[in-house]
Amino acid sequence: MEIITAAIEVLSRWDVVLALLVGSIGGVAIGAIPGVGPAVAIAILLPATFSMDPIVGLTLLLGIYGSSMYGGAIPAILINTPGTAVNALTTYDGFPMTARGEGRRALSLAYSASFVGGVFSVVCLIFLSPVLAKIAPMFGSREIFLAALLGIILVVVAHRGQMLIAAALAGFGILLNTVGLEPAAYTRRYTFEQSWLAGGIDLIVVVLGLFALSQAFVLMTMDDEKIRLPRSRGSLLQGFRELGRHPRVAGVAAGFGVVMGMIPGVGEFTAQFMSYTSARKLSKTPQSFGNGSSEGLIASEAANNAVPAAAMIPLLALGIPGEALTAMMLSVFYVHNVVPGPGLFQNDMDFVVALYIALLILNVLVVLFLLASTNWLVHLTRIPNRFLGMCILLLSFVGVYSIRNSTVDCMIAAAFGLLGYVLKRLNMPIVPIILGMVLGGIMEVKLRTSLARIRAPLDFIDRPIAFVLFCLIVLILASTFWQVWRGWQSPDRRTPQKRAAQAFSKRISGRNARHFEARRKQQRRRRSYDHMGS
Repeated sequence: MEIITAAIEVLSRWDVVLALLVGSIGGVAIGAIPGVGPAVAIAILLPATFSMDPIVGLTLLLGIYGSSMYGGAIPAILINTPGTAVNALTTYDGFPMTARGEGRRALSLAYSASFVGGVFSVVCLIFLSPVLAKIAPMFGSREIFLAALLGIILVVVAHRGQMLIAAALAGFGILLNTVGLEPAAYTRRYTFEQSWLAGGIDLIVVVLGLFALSQAFVLMTMDDEKIRLPRSRGSLLQGFRELGRHPRVAGVAAGFGVVMGMIPGVGEFTAQFMSYTSARKLSKTPQSFGNGSSEGLIASEAANNAVPAAAMIPLLALGIPGEALTAMMLSVFYVHNVVPGPGLFQNDMDFVVALYIALLILNVLVVLFLLASTNWLVHLTRIPNRFLGMCILLLSFVGVYSIRNSTVDCMIAAAFGLLGYVLKRLNMPIVPIILGMVLGGIMEVKLRTSLARIRAPLDFIDRPIAFVLFCLIVLILASTFWQVWRGWQSPDRRTPQKRAAQAFSKRISGRNARHFEARRKQQRRRRSYDHMGS
């Protein structure tokens, strides 16, 4: 009881309350603007959080992370354009409901399902993090090394069809982490006698370049389009009543979100696909999915909003991030000398409980804000892309320069911004680079420490947890190589999962093909008229 009282006292401070409000409201607004997303916003705000108290900075970043998915459903449902990448599946059933004039009902269903998924994942965080933290003292240097290696392997394997590219980019991230002073003898390596490389390449500079600056370049090269918002009827409270008729769909989807959020490299997309497929198979009306099904909308939104809090479970208990956004939050811990793991639950339990309560309050604040301001938020979808790009570009360079007051950092960020832009244009993943930098540093230190204590190679896995982790790594690699080998041996053979994924993607893309083709023809006619006029 004393811990809860101390946590409430922490949350009652004015700066924490302000972080709760800014994180929840700002995240919704960011999510409602197509093309921005939480990664860009968090990358820009990250340098500013280093001067804040840890609970303030983490509350702000977590608020933006979670609430942006609420806001991303608004353009996905109303104009068939997902506000964030993880809201792409929401368009499948949300926009057909809007086309029938049921936009308010669709928004209400999305809000209620997101709320259930968010609260369920926070409850799982509360119960699972202490359990995992009790197991964490059994993790020595070799176990942490194997866990970090398993995380990188899972991230690489998750990029089906791009595993070699993802592995190369993860290796590039590990290489970037080796630049500067090596951790044992503090000698310079890969600095090429350049003094500005002696301190290494800052993770925040790379994050701002790969996520924020690259997205600014993408937005500035896009054409602005006039968006017409459809009229909608119904009540924003209707979906909360309707959700009560589908508790199984919401519960299963939230469960998928929690499980997938805990596994490094998997995240929202896999959780959405699995929950949506499960809901369609168990539904009494599977033919309605893709045509405005309330069950389909609930499944997609509950799953993606259950991931953020679940992704914090391995971060808080083991100090191992599973994705780029939690890797950014890990840097906030390190800046303030707060080390995630068992010691955090033993020495700073009031901080942990305050974080739990803050996450619950954030979900309530977001829903209340959405119910009161949806009619205003829909107009954010009309902000021109190039104006957004210029704003992100300016804020990104301000954030980079504020880290060390260095113009060299700005140049490095610009270089990584161009790299990120090229990767996005080529549809290549960016996340493996960030996770390679973060987990690569952990792996190097723990590997050096563990090698100093073993005499024979098999001593590395002589403890139970190390042996289990090693077996998991071997099993995942063996199954992956087996699947790749089977694909090479019989290129025409398609697994049921691949057939389902391809059919699913065709249904999503085929439904919008005519719309995009008409838009391209209109743009070509407009350019030809401008050319004739000039």
